Amino acid sequence: MAKPNGLTDRLAAAPISWGVCEVPGWGVQLAPQRVLAEMRDLGVAATEFGPDGFLPAAASDKAKTLAAFGLRAVGGFVPVVLHDPAVDPVPRIEAQLESFAAAGAVSLVLSADTGRIGYDSRPTLTERQWDVLLANLDRLTAVAAERGVVASIHPHVGTLVESADDVARVLEGSDIGLCLDTGHLLIGGTDPVALAAAQGARVSHVHLKDVRVGIAESVRRGDLSYMEAVRNGLYTPLGAGDIDIATIVNSLESAGYGGYYVLEQDTVLTEEPPPGRGPLEDVRQSLDFITNLGGD
Repeated sequence: MAKPNGLTDRLAAAPISWGVCEVPGWGVQLAPQRVLAEMRDLGVAATEFGPDGFLPAAASDKAKTLAAFGLRAVGGFVPVVLHDPAVDPVPRIEAQLESFAAAGAVSLVLSADTGRIGYDSRPTLTERQWDVLLANLDRLTAVAAERGVVASIHPHVGTLVESADDVARVLEGSDIGLCLDTGHLLIGGTDPVALAAAQGARVSHVHLKDVRVGIAESVRRGDLSYMEAVRNGLYTPLGAGDIDIATIVNSLESAGYGGYYVLEQDTVLTEEPPPGRGPLEDVRQSLDFITNLGGD
């Protein structure tokens, strides 16, 4: 395949690859200083913010912290309740966008939160709730655009946009961009290779994961919870699993995608790894894979 142009400057990291997650009980949480230093030392260009509490709360302090490690801000993953007529998501997102503006972040990655803790169950929406969810996606797209930020919806296990039918309904019923998360799409029953080829022009953000399909199928059947699957090795470094990452990247580049590729392999840590070991080894392998796309 043709080697994508300018890809190195568009590779970003995510704290979840170091096991930093918003879900209570999600393993050992590494200190921000260690995570950001390892990102810097690996040579990635930028990072997502991570969950609330990972970076300082004040918008200006977020920007200063990332700048101190030589990292640009991509934006971040924001779970928000979108389906409840009694809940207005705009004030929460407007508050989040203050940090985005201060740090120069460009991508707001929304997930349709169930309102429950974790990702192991989700309700079935009524038609009225679907209407509210779709309308809120368009409202938040407009709110973000006013700040120069591009909003996208992230299909995600255990949220209200998870299955292939959910993804199709969002793409048909709203104008929001798509966060193409290769792993969560696969687990939810969507072929990420086919989706990238068919809907590349709709993609506004990318999370690259490689997946062991057998474990993904266990999650889909309900044999494993999402967190159990992650602990059992659901995600691998790019190129070591069962997803054709190279074809996905080629499809997106051919469709004119110019945003970040976030290297994101969700990880659960049971202990703090020694210096120079642990998650950064997997991220390094993913970086090596994607920077060599199209090489010999």
